[in-house]
Amino acid sequence: MRTYMLTVLLAWTCAACAGSGDQEELYRQIDEAIDHSPEYVAAYEQKINLTREEYDRATTAEEKCRLALALYEQYKAFLNDSALLYLDRAEHAALQMRNSQKVCDIRSMKAFQCSTVGLYHEALTILGTVDEQQLDTLGLTHYYMALMHVYGELGYYTQVSAMRDTYYQRQALYRDSLYAVIDHESQDYMMRRILELKNKNQLSEAKTLSDKMLKTAKPDTRDYAIASYYRWLITDAKSPDFCYWLCQSSLCDIRNAVMDQASLLSLAEQLNADGDLDRSYRYIRFTWDCNNRFNTRMRSWQITPILNLIERNYQGAVKHNTKVLTTSIIAVSTLALLLLAALFFVHRRNKQLAVARNALRDSNDQLSSANSRLSIVNSQLSIQRDELSTLNSQLSESNQVKEEYIGRFMSLCSQYIDKLDDYRKMVNKKMKNKELDELFRISRSTELKDRELEELYENFDSVFLHLFPTFVSEFNALLQPEAQIHPKTDNRLSTEIRIFALIRLGIDDSSKIAEFLHYSVNTIYNYRARIKNGALDNRERFEQRVKELCRIR
Repeated sequence: MRTYMLTVLLAWTCAACAGSGDQEELYRQIDEAIDHSPEYVAAYEQKINLTREEYDRATTAEEKCRLALALYEQYKAFLNDSALLYLDRAEHAALQMRNSQKVCDIRSMKAFQCSTVGLYHEALTILGTVDEQQLDTLGLTHYYMALMHVYGELGYYTQVSAMRDTYYQRQALYRDSLYAVIDHESQDYMMRRILELKNKNQLSEAKTLSDKMLKTAKPDTRDYAIASYYRWLITDAKSPDFCYWLCQSSLCDIRNAVMDQASLLSLAEQLNADGDLDRSYRYIRFTWDCNNRFNTRMRSWQITPILNLIERNYQGAVKHNTKVLTTSIIAVSTLALLLLAALFFVHRRNKQLAVARNALRDSNDQLSSANSRLSIVNSQLSIQRDELSTLNSQLSESNQVKEEYIGRFMSLCSQYIDKLDDYRKMVNKKMKNKELDELFRISRSTELKDRELEELYENFDSVFLHLFPTFVSEFNALLQPEAQIHPKTDNRLSTEIRIFALIRLGIDDSSKIAEFLHYSVNTIYNYRARIKNGALDNRERFEQRVKELCRIR
């Protein structure tokens, strides 16, 4: 007993500390529990099957009655039809036993089960057959609980104001009768007392009773789920613990294969109000599936308007994402047109440069045939010719690099437009087929981005090595042997070499390199510093020497 009390106290302390903790971790646990729900249901059904096998083997009416009531307890939050079926069988066994007290007690339980699923007329009819004089204390507890519950439900759902007052008066009357016979240490008493205190706005007393209810409930059980749900009912919506208790209740319900989901329904509604549409939609769909299995029209009435609201919000989010995608396609198309204009301009400038080069070449020829007597002038002209030759070589190299990369860039833009159009068609198709779960799974994945980045780097490496086939070997020649870098794959560059390949092309701004390679600026600085530390000679001139590698002739 001491060990059990310490365990309960520890669990309660952990729960209290975690109440204001990371809410996302609780959502992650709920998502994981939903994924494993078929396993929890299978394990629970196996437990039920063991009890049912005992029931089938029972030979006496006493055993039949006891085991039928045990099956009712297992089914009452799992499968409503089966719960009512085994209450009928328990009643039949009690009639065979000629135990009128047991018969009346079972009928009270049956009436309570009917009222929880919206069968109010049936519940009142069954209660009309119960002889109150035949019941003991436990039977009276069940009897008054059923009467209190059915009149409370009738008062809540009736549309007639005069009848509502009458129903609530009868509920209060039977509540007083219940309190006179029920065990005040039981969970049934504490549940009803907490609601009564909440309605009277006596939240301090309600919280004290809720603390006691949580301490007496074993963690990760159906009782703990109920205790957490009632704690949520009396928690201020602005409190950091508000959603914590609802998550705890939902998590316990899922792990205990409860099909009559109330906590997760409330959680889905809260998440929808908070704007978390993905999770809200998933939780409400799971709740709907559980309700269909439990088979009660009352929960369906509660779920349907919430489900419709969440679905409308969900569809609105999908339309918004589609609009954003369409806008992106238009923007890319506009950029492609601008690129064509830029390509035309560059081509025109190249032609002008070619004319200028031809003019310079003619001038050089004329200067070469000038008067040999002007040796000093000839020497100066020679120097000028060397400088112009170097400039022409650099311009030629620059033009070749630009033409190569612009051609490849145009090809990539065309391919990307085609890919965007294919992606649009796929999104449109899945929306038409209402494959929303698949569509959201695809849109959350980063696989497309990673694949496109890999293709971008592959194209960059291919073009660069085509222009500068000896770059890697010449680059390593500038480094000490232990600092040399050898790519693992032919025709591909490592990240370090790719950084200095960009520097070779004239892009030496770390922020621009980081933007192209999708690294942080600090990471680029660290790569550059580490490579320069391995230089054979002056590290300060290392990058300038890299820019001079592999001159295109």
